[in-house]
Amino acid sequence: MRRVLAAALLMTAAAGCSTVPAAEPATQSTGGTDTINWGPCTDIKRPDGEPPARQDASVRCGKLAVPLDYAKPDGEKIDLALIKLQATGKGKKLGSMVFNFGGPGASGVDTLDQAGKALTALRDRYDLISFDPRGVERSAGVRCGDNAEMDRFTALDTLPADNKTHQETEQANKQFAKLCEQNSGKILPYIGTVNAARDMDRIRAAVGDPKLNYVGMSYGTQLGAVYATEFPKNVGRMVLDAPLDPTVSFEQRTLVQTRGFQRAYESFLRACVKNKCDLGADQTTADANVEKLMTQLTTQPLKVGQRELTQGLASTGVAAALYSEMTWPFLEQALSEALKGRGDGLMYLADSYTGRSEDGSYSTQMTSFPAITCVDTSERPSVAEIRRTEAAAMKISPLFGSEGSGGLCRVWPVKGSDQARHVNATGSAPIMVVGGKGDPATPYEWAPKLTAQLKTATLVTYEGEGHGAYLSGSRCVQGLVDGFLIDGKLPAKGTTCPAA
Repeated sequence: MRRVLAAALLMTAAAGCSTVPAAEPATQSTGGTDTINWGPCTDIKRPDGEPPARQDASVRCGKLAVPLDYAKPDGEKIDLALIKLQATGKGKKLGSMVFNFGGPGASGVDTLDQAGKALTALRDRYDLISFDPRGVERSAGVRCGDNAEMDRFTALDTLPADNKTHQETEQANKQFAKLCEQNSGKILPYIGTVNAARDMDRIRAAVGDPKLNYVGMSYGTQLGAVYATEFPKNVGRMVLDAPLDPTVSFEQRTLVQTRGFQRAYESFLRACVKNKCDLGADQTTADANVEKLMTQLTTQPLKVGQRELTQGLASTGVAAALYSEMTWPFLEQALSEALKGRGDGLMYLADSYTGRSEDGSYSTQMTSFPAITCVDTSERPSVAEIRRTEAAAMKISPLFGSEGSGGLCRVWPVKGSDQARHVNATGSAPIMVVGGKGDPATPYEWAPKLTAQLKTATLVTYEGEGHGAYLSGSRCVQGLVDGFLIDGKLPAKGTTCPAA
């Protein structure tokens, strides 16, 4: 079950046509001319933190030195970790295709190694490349305390939403931010999406491509949008799947995502009771049983080995499984077991989300996320604004409602910038945006907004569930994306794909 679930969780990370005109030669550059020395991959990890059973010898890893501070291009450097799956086809190569699978904070090195089998059509014509963005894992990854401290932080409850919970959360946020500054203070001011976009242009130059061909998923859509804004003439064929609206405030993002997860949860419950699951005879009863479980966990966590499944971890586990319909059966099983006193399933789902391995170590997923999020905005909400956001979110969903990222960014040790929140790709080659109607993490309403902001983008709508459409199993979406990336056929405006 663990192996199958790990594979399913990976997939949460993923009509009429016209021909794209030939792209103009690149006229912009970050000035980088460094090369990448490719060699064997030695430290790949699966979603459960374990190494692959057998590493494909054709997969290569490498490093690229980039400026820590782009204002001082000849100053201190950091190494970006990269991975390459070399093109397998005998036909004409189209160059490299760079991927960012989301986060912010997900390891592109680990994820591309796992996702390669789902990308065979692209690999036939492209070298597939991904990387750990600055501040992530092998690329000067942000660390914020030891494993025990991470365990305490990820286990925090969101219920009951009273003064005691608020005080505990605020104290934990301050301690977390302090540890981030102590352990990774040098890198904190220089991570973020604008610098990551500059890094991608260095990667483009290092692999010898005149244009950046790119697939960005979830947060990767913001990274792609910022790249297209900073380097519009360097854009090749670009697809942005599960798009973010970079202009939204912390409050807007929290409320929209809370609604998105609540809708996905209700869809899960409907499917569950239709299949006569153990959660309840009807949707109302099933919902009440889960709500009762969460309330009980605030005072009586479930023992899972040497750990405890708290309400906070249980809610995280539920949210993790809502990213894809493929994981709904596992969520049904995990909740059914938890109602009977066993929390193993929900704990595993939570760990998959927070990047905790079986040995108790953490990836930088939970530490890179706030580091990048907080530096990408100047917004620092007041306590009153945070409490207002939380109250509104709790009315939408007690299960998923929270104060959002604003509470942690309020005490973050470095200032942020709004540069990554303003995108406009005027002058770029056409960009394809794919938005899903049932996406809980990046709700569909953000898709047309990002499309409009870019000026050069065309939106494709996917009618199905799950976070991300390209790796959802939809042949329609996959065909359109591959057709654009391989043959240059841009879908017509208003193109829609049915649910898979």
